[in-house]
Amino acid sequence: MKLYETVIGLEVHVELATKTKIFCACSTEFGGLPNAHTCPVCTGMPGTLPVLNKKVVECAMAVGLACGSDITTKTIFDRKNYFYPDNPQNYQISQLYAPICVGGSLEIVTEEGKKQIRIHEMHMEEDAGKLIHAGNNSYVDYNRSGVPLLEIVTEPDFRNAKEVITFLEKLRLIIQYLGASDCKLQEGSMRVDVNLSVREVGETKLGARTEMKNLGSFRSISKAIEHEAKRQIEQIEQGNVIVQETRRWDENAETSYSMRSKEAVRDYRYFPEPDLLPLYISKEWIARIKANQPELREEKQKRYITQYALPEYDVEILTSSKELADLFEETVALCQAPKEVSNWIMTEVMRLLKESAKELKNTGLTPKNFATLIQLILQKKINRTVAKEVFEIMFVQGIEPLTYVTEQGLLLVEQEGQVQQAVEKVMQDFPQCVEDYKNGKEKILGYLVGQTMKMLGGKASPQKVQEVLKQQLKNS
Repeated sequence: MKLYETVIGLEVHVELATKTKIFCACSTEFGGLPNAHTCPVCTGMPGTLPVLNKKVVECAMAVGLACGSDITTKTIFDRKNYFYPDNPQNYQISQLYAPICVGGSLEIVTEEGKKQIRIHEMHMEEDAGKLIHAGNNSYVDYNRSGVPLLEIVTEPDFRNAKEVITFLEKLRLIIQYLGASDCKLQEGSMRVDVNLSVREVGETKLGARTEMKNLGSFRSISKAIEHEAKRQIEQIEQGNVIVQETRRWDENAETSYSMRSKEAVRDYRYFPEPDLLPLYISKEWIARIKANQPELREEKQKRYITQYALPEYDVEILTSSKELADLFEETVALCQAPKEVSNWIMTEVMRLLKESAKELKNTGLTPKNFATLIQLILQKKINRTVAKEVFEIMFVQGIEPLTYVTEQGLLLVEQEGQVQQAVEKVMQDFPQCVEDYKNGKEKILGYLVGQTMKMLGGKASPQKVQEVLKQQLKNS
């Protein structure tokens, strides 16, 4: 029985987080009315000329440097010629001969251990528009046309879907931490094409590959890889030849179908873009970008362990997104209680984000109101039951917790006299419990504490109530 291995390479297209497009001043904002974010340049009107957006270059350099790539000091743009309705110029301005970043790698860790995934290159290009199919009609929305892309091309170093997903998760976090893109697969700001072939184990020559498109989630990528590897092995076992082609993944049917034969580089008739001069990148510019790189996830994890004395489990969750890490750090800076903040993020914040299906930025939670709530707990001004209720309201409405608990009368009873009166009343109402406690049934103390808390409307410290109760029982 023949054994096969899967060989996979990726083309990852990332929409860069610039306010304007790569060659014009139109907005890159997601959504909006069709063709509202367009101009003669990004709709390919004759006689228009592109002007390169400097921010695009800096975002591309930042990603390359974070992945250990070399920055090309003389980079050029090229025309990739092809006709498609969403491509208004009948060519795409891209990079072939001198991409901005070359080489580099990312280390991934799976059950099989550590592995280096090599990066072939990264190049800048403009995005195409979007085709919208409705019944027998098709429409074109050019809002996305000209949005800046960074295409990250890997070497064929992956052997299974797990390695691919691990790599993509790490790459996405790096790009998000850099602020170069939000990498939302559901909005198309991160798109992945999977190039896959199979070969017999021990063979060194690559087999004929297919390229799979329309992969809108990590789940789809994983399913598509498993499906395509199985399909190719079955074809080979049946004596058929694998056709080099582009295939489209149907997420609902969990299957793929052929779109077109796979183009070769020569089919695009690349030539240097005549409307853009070569771009010279100085060593000083590269050094400036490198010096301004933010702290990335792995560096942040090490610092959290040493600076805040947090366990690795906490650190993994806190750094799982830049938004969570920012919330943690900014809140701790205000309340100086890292473990308490960490506990709340890992439980209540994560729970409410999952239940609401919201992004952190779309909630009412801020470092300021979060820190205030933590301080109220640590200062024993509210108990944890009340704190949890207030937190849920704060998450939705963005209330100021101190004002809220004061207005709602939720502050703990601080006057010992009130606690004393409540304890005496409970002892009068439950004389048998008092007698049982004196006869050695100490567990009954918990019941008496509960009754006292109930009488005080929960607005007292259970520890304080227990302390007063013990004293009164001793003296009675």
